[in-house]
Parts: sequence; structure tokens; C-alpha cells
Amino acid sequence: MKVLSMIQPWASLFVLREAKFETRTWRTKYRGPLAIHTSKKIDKAVCNHIAIQKLLGKHGYIKEDLPTGKIIAVCQLVNCLKVIENNQTWAVLEDGRIVSGNDYFLGDYRVGGFAWEVEDMKKLEEYIPAKGHLGIWEYKDK
Repeated sequence: MKVLSMIQPWASLFVLREAKFETRTWRTKYRGPLAIHTSKKIDKAVCNHIAIQKLLGKHGYIKEDLPTGKIIAVCQLVNCLKVIENNQTWAVLEDGRIVSGNDYFLGDYRVGGFAWEVEDMKKLEEYIPAKGHLGIWEYKDK
């Protein structure tokens, strides 16, 4: 299965659907099943932000119990859209959609970057320990 590693708390917020898009500096042509992996790294400064703590708390999480080094969800990657305009509180994607609110707050919508759109996010009942990699990588069940 194809896997994308993400730093916490971004990974959990994405899986919990607080963010509709995952933003990246690079485009992918891949479409299809995608697993979400949490890297070992946690962005502690972001976790200390009151708005992030509230979003995590809404789902029963605190920064100390965020899973790391595990595949936590599967979804379908359906689109990869270029950011064509950024207005500091909202952005415009190449298909004309406007990103604002939490979606904007939880992403990096620099012009020229990409918003990855997924559907059918399913959090796993049991997380799968795995070593992460850069880019999209292949998980091989041993």
C-alpha cells in the first residue's frame, strides 16, 4: 500500500477531518488508496497553540497521547490541486475552490504549493508500527 508520513499533530488533525486537504510543496500524479503514517516527530510548538489544543481536545486527544511511528488511517487520494492565490486568510486552488477557516489555518497554502484531497478516511482500529520515509512510500506487510 502507498503511504504518506506526516508530522504530529498535523497527521491526527487530518485523519480526524479537521483539515480537508494535506498541503505539500510537491505534486503527485498518484491517485488511489493511501495510508496515513505518523512520523516519530511531534511539532511541539504547534501542539502548544491553544487553537490546536482545542481541536485535538474535541476528539479526546492531548499532545502527550498523539500516536507516533504508526500507520493510523487509510483513505483514497482523489486530487492534487495547485494553490494559485493566497490572501493571508484564504487561498484559491486551481479548480477555483476557495480554502478558508480551519482548512486554511491547518495548511500551508503558499502560491505554487499543492493541496492533496482525500475521501473515505478510515481511522484504523489497531495502528500499525512502521518506519516512515519521505515522499509517498510503499508499505510491505512482513
